[in-house]
Amino acid sequence: MPKLVWLNGTITPLEEAVVSVQDHAHLYGDGLFEGIRIYNRRVFKLDEHLRRLYDGIAYLGFEMEMTLSEMRTAVLETCRQAEIADGYIRLNVTRGTGLGLDPKNINRRPNVMIMVSSLALYPPEAYETGLKVVTTSFRVIPPDCLDPRLKTIGRYVANILAKQEANRQGAGEGLMLNYQGQVAECTGDNIFLVKGKTIRTPHPSCGILEGITRNTVIELARANGFTVIEDYITPFDLYACDEIFLTGTAAEVIGMVMLDGRPIGCGKPGPVTQELTRLFREHTQTGAEF
Repeated sequence: MPKLVWLNGTITPLEEAVVSVQDHAHLYGDGLFEGIRIYNRRVFKLDEHLRRLYDGIAYLGFEMEMTLSEMRTAVLETCRQAEIADGYIRLNVTRGTGLGLDPKNINRRPNVMIMVSSLALYPPEAYETGLKVVTTSFRVIPPDCLDPRLKTIGRYVANILAKQEANRQGAGEGLMLNYQGQVAECTGDNIFLVKGKTIRTPHPSCGILEGITRNTVIELARANGFTVIEDYITPFDLYACDEIFLTGTAAEVIGMVMLDGRPIGCGKPGPVTQELTRLFREHTQTGAEF
């Protein structure tokens, strides 16, 4: 599989793609990104990812000339040339190029990158045994400081620090709370808990990114008879529940079996987690073909 990059209209091998050192995301984190999965030559939830991206572009005021339809065509064409059946797309849009914080003093033509590659967030065996997770000391950025619906490049420094803290404790993932002490999300995943016949997940106002996979799993669960509530959750709720699972584009659906040294439920991925994993994997075959 050749790893290709579409950069401002030109497709090159990954190793040959070059971004200016004055790119505004490189200098200030002033950019947006999406991670998108390819399953069996289909780009999964492409339109949902692009809609979120363009909502962010509008909010940040990027002077974008490339339309959503043109972006969609470029993504699919890059995938076709990469000749990849299963993989991962990283899509970046930055404000432009130039030194200085003030956008009025730079070249505000956005830089667009579509990279077709591969990514495995967790080893295959983790989906059978589940993840051990620790609560980190790093909190999510409050919504009144930066709207969590923005998938901005710069905001992920806190998540990286939280991931490093989890790594030092030998955990597979790190849980992040908000400043009210409520459960928000993990460093790269949304979180769900199961108690009895009810599935709960943090409300968007808790400072979470509304993940595309998160919303897909909610739809699948409700369509298959599960009750799903977007709620305000504390660590107590997690320690006392029957199952926990995480969702994300890179993570897909994966069980959490231990939190802060406490086993969750029976200590292995439970029946609801397994059922939703099955439903999600079936649903991944519905993407945009290329």
